[in-house]
Amino acid sequence: MNRRSWLLATTSSVAWVGLSGCASPKVSDYATEQPSLDLRQYFQGKIDAWGVFTDRSGRVVKRFAVEMDCQWSGDEGVLDEHFTYSDGTIQRRVWRLRHEGGGRYSGRADDVVGIASGQTSGNAFRWGYTLSLPVDGRVWEVQFDDWMFLMNDRVMLNKARMSKWGIDLGEVTLSFIRRGH
Repeated sequence: MNRRSWLLATTSSVAWVGLSGCASPKVSDYATEQPSLDLRQYFQGKIDAWGVFTDRSGRVVKRFAVEMDCQWSGDEGVLDEHFTYSDGTIQRRVWRLRHEGGGRYSGRADDVVGIASGQTSGNAFRWGYTLSLPVDGRVWEVQFDDWMFLMNDRVMLNKARMSKWGIDLGEVTLSFIRRGH
């Protein structure tokens, strides 16, 4: 192989690796994964969760626990979340969800700007929304790319990227455990 052919092959390989690294996963990538996730089934009753927020460097900035009371009536659901943070602060968020059919969901909460939207496929749920987040006496609107993965009938793992103006601010990692099952 001459030098020019080698350089072209090497450049093409590097470009392919770079481009494939930029491709983000789609919820449909998990279509065959089990157990199959139905949010209306999983988020029914009492659920406990524990999580951390890490900054861009991976340093844990906050730890928190969540107690959830979840109720569905047909295609309408309410997820009442009570957060307790490691610094002693508490917060409440009430999600009002709607199953739109075909695994699609929409949702609202008082601190969510506009309408959140998401899709389930297989054991995964991808949820996108903008959150009004109080930071040092100001309110920032930050975007969440939120992924949940059902592990079994009791446990679900959650990983969410938080960004502003397309710049990563950090990540939220949570584990949910359904009570009494």
